[in-house]
Amino acid sequence: MTVIEEPEARIGLPRLNEPAPEFDAVTTHGALKLADFEGSWLILFSHPADFTPVCTTEFIAFAEIYPELQKRGCELIGLSIDSLYAHIAWVRNIEEKAGVKIPFPVIADLDRKVATAFGMVMPGESKTEASRCVFVIDPKGILRAMIYYPLSTGRNMDEMLRLIDALQTADANNVATPANWRPGDKVLVGAPKTTELAEERVAEGLECVDWYLCKKSL
Repeated sequence: MTVIEEPEARIGLPRLNEPAPEFDAVTTHGALKLADFEGSWLILFSHPADFTPVCTTEFIAFAEIYPELQKRGCELIGLSIDSLYAHIAWVRNIEEKAGVKIPFPVIADLDRKVATAFGMVMPGESKTEASRCVFVIDPKGILRAMIYYPLSTGRNMDEMLRLIDALQTADANNVATPANWRPGDKVLVGAPKTTELAEERVAEGLECVDWYLCKKSL
């Protein structure tokens, strides 16, 4: 008799522009919950495991950009499916061996509650480790961006800062940002939704490729 195995249950993902999943977790800085970050931007990122090469380079890099994130009103919190004691030992090891102090908390998610709520575990890649995920949550607790990386690829910290800058600029000025945008570059204005507005757009003196694609300086 042939036994047909059931396919792996798919992990649900949170949705952009909806409230981020609540969490109440044990961390290297004590018990923390999502509400503790209300009023601040937050980057929640996951890593596969402590004491691993790529993750160690990422933690050092995140620590290096943490002061810049704070200047932008953004906090940082890490997560993996490791114990609190493993986190503490690893953080101490990074400081001892690399001379870098890890200033942000790290969630110990042994029961995988937070990882499951955020869809961090990808069974096709690993059934026991969290993927390299990045979640950007705004001061109102709304999930604004998600980025997923494979286990083999370390994240780019410059993009973390650029993403926060882009989101904050878009919110503050009701605009969008083009590909490869950086602070100081021109931004995009929304496309007109009527023929009349399209005609007005051309006459506004913006830098336009055509009626639907116009830039301006802030």
